[in-house]
Amino acid sequence: MKLPRRQFLHLAAMAAALGPVIPAARAQAYPTRPVRVLVGFAPGGTTDIVTRLMGRWLSERLGQPFIIENRPGANTNIATEAGASVPRDGYTLTILGSTQTINETVYDKLTVKLNRDYTFIAGLNESPLVLEVHPAVPANTVPEFIAYAKANPGKVNLASFGIGSISHVAGELFKMATGTDMLHVPYRGSAPMLTNLLGGQVHAAFDNLPASLEYIRTGRLRALAVTSVKRAEVLPDIPVLSDFVPGLEVSALFGVAAPKNTPVEIVDRLNKEINAGLADPNIKARLANLGGSPLILSPAGFTKLIADEVVKWGKVVRTAGIKLE
Repeated sequence: MKLPRRQFLHLAAMAAALGPVIPAARAQAYPTRPVRVLVGFAPGGTTDIVTRLMGRWLSERLGQPFIIENRPGANTNIATEAGASVPRDGYTLTILGSTQTINETVYDKLTVKLNRDYTFIAGLNESPLVLEVHPAVPANTVPEFIAYAKANPGKVNLASFGIGSISHVAGELFKMATGTDMLHVPYRGSAPMLTNLLGGQVHAAFDNLPASLEYIRTGRLRALAVTSVKRAEVLPDIPVLSDFVPGLEVSALFGVAAPKNTPVEIVDRLNKEINAGLADPNIKARLANLGGSPLILSPAGFTKLIADEVVKWGKVVRTAGIKLE
């Protein structure tokens, strides 16, 4: 049946007026079922703890379970690949950060590229590393440690919690910036590295601050500097590394991402709710207890940060000749 011209124009005007409302309505409806969050690390670490903290917040705010799914392995590549291949509907999210930005250059053959295959939604947490030494090392300050390393080229062991880890590349960056020659000793994780550092088998390391905090507080390790822009609240007496090595700042950071081209209204809704959680005093206090701080960013801001980190660590990895297959 053909509509009269006046009725047709009236209905067309109504459709045009309602058009912009559809995305907003869809965003309000999200989520209507449980959401999975993939974490490329085993349970119990900082990334896992913070993700579960935010998962509870989102579950309460959005009325659906946010289920944390740990998929460790292949230096987080298993989770990264899985998270990029799911439907673009916001029901599978992936935690991405420093490790993945280093992987971009460390690995020759990656099927997933961060800025090509992911949409970045919101930051979660950033934690400084801490430059620490065994108490037997005759250095109480960064300048003293640099002098000691230069006086003993190739004889000072600088441990890390894995080849291509943030700990490793931070150490390589430090050696480049200070002109020191130290032997890199990689471990399979922070825990075994700390065991040998505490035992004096290695001399120094860059470690995630939360993992070493209690050993520093009890005097079993000596902290020389933190790698953040400003002093860490949990170690207010420890200076920042850039006071002695200008421009050397390193953060272990991570946030939430989804497959490329996830609907913008879902991205914006999640960003709004996550940033509200990061501003909550209880969550901020929990992050501070872990040695971290909220990473409050817009989707565009988080996208740029990840891209900048890929470039930064790519230069270090190539200069140091770090490779993994």
